[in-house]
Amino acid sequence: MKTCPKCKSEIKISKFGTHTVEAKCNCQKARYFTDSGNDDDARESYIRKLFRNSKPSVQPSTIKTEPVSKSTPQNIPISKIEEYFPTNIVPRDIQKQILKEIETSIKSGFKKIVISAPTGVGKSAVGVAIAKYFKDGFFITKSKSLQDQYTRDYSFLRPVKGKSNFECLKIMEKQKVDDPILAKELGYTCEKGDCVEGTEKNENGKDVTVFCRFKRPLSNVTSTDTQNVDDCSYYFQKYYGLVSSFSVWNYSAFFQLMQNESVFKEHLQKKVSIFDEAHGIEDQIIQFIGINISKNQLDECQIDIGKYDILEIDELLEVLNIMRQFYGTQIAELEKRMEVDKEKVDVKLLGRFESNFKNFANAINEINNDPGNFIIQDSTNDYANSVSVSIKPLRISNYVEDFFKTEYQIFMSATIDKKSFCETMGFDESEIAFIDTPKSPFPYEHRQVEFLDMGILSAKSPPEVESGAIRRIDELLTKHADERGLILTQSKSRCWEILRGLSPENKKRIRICHSTNNDGKTQDDIIDEHRKNRASVLLSSSLWEGVDLKDEDSRFQIIAKVPYKSLGDPRVREKMKKFPLWYDSQTIMTILQGFGRSIRSNDDWAITYVIDSKIHELVNKTQKIIPKAYHDVLGIENVS
Repeated sequence: MKTCPKCKSEIKISKFGTHTVEAKCNCQKARYFTDSGNDDDARESYIRKLFRNSKPSVQPSTIKTEPVSKSTPQNIPISKIEEYFPTNIVPRDIQKQILKEIETSIKSGFKKIVISAPTGVGKSAVGVAIAKYFKDGFFITKSKSLQDQYTRDYSFLRPVKGKSNFECLKIMEKQKVDDPILAKELGYTCEKGDCVEGTEKNENGKDVTVFCRFKRPLSNVTSTDTQNVDDCSYYFQKYYGLVSSFSVWNYSAFFQLMQNESVFKEHLQKKVSIFDEAHGIEDQIIQFIGINISKNQLDECQIDIGKYDILEIDELLEVLNIMRQFYGTQIAELEKRMEVDKEKVDVKLLGRFESNFKNFANAINEINNDPGNFIIQDSTNDYANSVSVSIKPLRISNYVEDFFKTEYQIFMSATIDKKSFCETMGFDESEIAFIDTPKSPFPYEHRQVEFLDMGILSAKSPPEVESGAIRRIDELLTKHADERGLILTQSKSRCWEILRGLSPENKKRIRICHSTNNDGKTQDDIIDEHRKNRASVLLSSSLWEGVDLKDEDSRFQIIAKVPYKSLGDPRVREKMKKFPLWYDSQTIMTILQGFGRSIRSNDDWAITYVIDSKIHELVNKTQKIIPKAYHDVLGIENVS
């Protein structure tokens, strides 16, 4: 029997709802976890959550970088890891050197390795070699398009995507729809289906969840299986990814998996996790910490939020406790109707109540443990916003261990620096190996940057500076009248300001493109239209990263304004005060991501124009953390 490491009392486990358990010892408040069917799994999760910082210190040796001679034949590996490099690709010198430094780091005792390597280095091939060296691994990336790119290039990787990507067989059967493509067009996707059908007693008299008949149990899926016509596509591909040696996930799905470790523990014993686009990990983790209170939840709990000063922690906790008690009572009533009255209840409703109860209970505990770490955003008067109150932590360092469970972790990005990454994640810099690629593989003349110094652009800028900047953008569009291009700025409203100031001829060329668009078109839809039209220009506040505009898709790009995070966000405002390096590093790394949107290969080329003079101050403040591969285009020399 596992006991509490602090008070040594038994960790008691009790059933709460259909698939939630409560864990409690004598010295701590209760915590709630997904029921795996094994009480010891919940006890282990309880210990990890409460005592996550009790880990032995590591004293790795210093990395020694050994430059590779240019005369080294490319077909002779210079490291053991390189022997696992994709066989259909000849590794370049820069890839060989990165793999050698990774091997040196591993031999020196490092478990976490950060790789800063610009577009064109071939980070995905490096990641494949690492995973194959360890014999298994998870790949984690930011978007579906990047998942598709991985699986296109490396067919042994098993993709795992979210429920919205798959047709629900149960709804199709009910609606008498046979075509999966039509089903998805009609919105009959797995996210709208009811996976849970109820509960029943097993041979031991214990309540067990009954799932939809199309959901094949994980225990019945192997890495050599093929999908049957009556297999739920979502669960089959998810379980197939779990039982396979190599799989590729998006951040949201992978972090959800980590949070349900007790359920999937047997399949999470892979050696390495490889995180692509790792500069954005904080934004991904923050979605899983804290809590949002929706207007619908407040109405359901019959709470008049106007009676509370929710910016005060004590009053906020009072609201959270009322909501926790409400959902706890609803769960108890539904369970009584099932157990005592033998009444059939809405299991989907019960599941929602359980989820809400668990989220509010855990949020209360987290806030009580560290009230000064939580930032409250009050949106109760924003009637267009479905969220009334958002509660997020200022620092995520106390929580990162919950998301990184494999023995080795590789963090890769074109724009990442060791100091600010470790500060954000709460990692000890001495325990992190950092590999910074010394230069871009692309010729300097193919990726030049021109600083046009049209003035410092901000909310306080004089009207003549703003109008002068837009006139200059219009002139650049006319200069590149026969080419496709990209304009990047910091907000949607700024996009419309720029569009209004352009000449009629250039206005016709503009396609405003965001992650979500008012006309219902997706980002990919608009980019496809852009590729089909000569001289089209994308204008966006969201295409700073994750988009591939190679060759004729874009021959010029304009950075219209330095993209500082909005200080209207209370979390951003507080974090900037306490961690000035974070605020500036986030901004410069976004700009560097933007530099890479239009130059995607050694033969590709595009010119970048920077309108905002604020860039010079930003580069001066952050030059010590800017990856070396960008020093030439930014004019940085002799950084100590």
